[in-house]
Amino acid sequence: MSIVVTVPTARLAEDLRDVPDDVEVLLWDMSTPAPRPRLDIVVPPYMTQGSFLPKLAEIEVGLVQGQSIGYEGVEKILPPGIRFANAATVHETSTAELAVALTLAVQRHLDRFAIDGQHGQWNGVFAESLADRRVMLLGYGGIGKAVAARLRPFEVEIVPVASRAREEDGIRVHGVDELHDLLPTVDIVVLSLPGGDATRHIIGEAELAALPDGALVVNVGRGPLIDTDALVRHATAGRIRAGLDVTDPEPLPQDHPLWGVPGVLISPHVGGASTAMQPRIAALLRRQIAHLRNGETPENIVLGG
Repeated sequence: MSIVVTVPTARLAEDLRDVPDDVEVLLWDMSTPAPRPRLDIVVPPYMTQGSFLPKLAEIEVGLVQGQSIGYEGVEKILPPGIRFANAATVHETSTAELAVALTLAVQRHLDRFAIDGQHGQWNGVFAESLADRRVMLLGYGGIGKAVAARLRPFEVEIVPVASRAREEDGIRVHGVDELHDLLPTVDIVVLSLPGGDATRHIIGEAELAALPDGALVVNVGRGPLIDTDALVRHATAGRIRAGLDVTDPEPLPQDHPLWGVPGVLISPHVGGASTAMQPRIAALLRRQIAHLRNGETPENIVLGG
């Protein structure tokens, strides 16, 4: 029996051209009726997977392979009996790159230099280094570990924080119950936690107030991890700086007070949107196809397993 896989882009279909002969790859962006009554793997369009999922109730689907690591809200609309896999292994590298880029850009005032350059202005400043900083990684999963690997050559002290305390990678990982004791001791906080009720506003008014003056908060996880109103107050007062790839609300309205605040650099949720994504999502799909052909359980099942 052949395995039928649908992908939302011609590029992804082309990347899977070398799959075995008993695998059929079809182009389907989910905006039209399903091409077959039975689909083994469905890949929704990137960043829009939730809005299309209810229509899968009309057909038989073995696995939905998301293209994002996060899957907040999917459980509420995923038809019963369908397994959902997230895209772990796809975005960690690219997201970690952006986390480090945002950190360096704010520390070394690169956003300010870019604006000055547009006006032909040469304004030097004495900046914060990344070296010798104490950096909290709030979230020590795939992205957090990838950030740690990229930060170590900058000679920082890494303070990992996760849901529970443990020894991992030869270092102590602190539990989230230690967060308030640790915040006054760090210079930079990089958030990569998933969204949801358990992590909503994990950095709020009290947490921002606990950070030292001039601390930098970088968020490449989910926007609601940070209380935006509290961040606006601390950032506009010049006490806290921020590098944000995700915001709450998102997209950030044009008239939102975070725009243009000195020391705040915002990118439009592009952590995973790089050339690193395409070969990695294709590689993940090849592995998922191989698992199905071999009668094995697919990777990364987070719902319906």
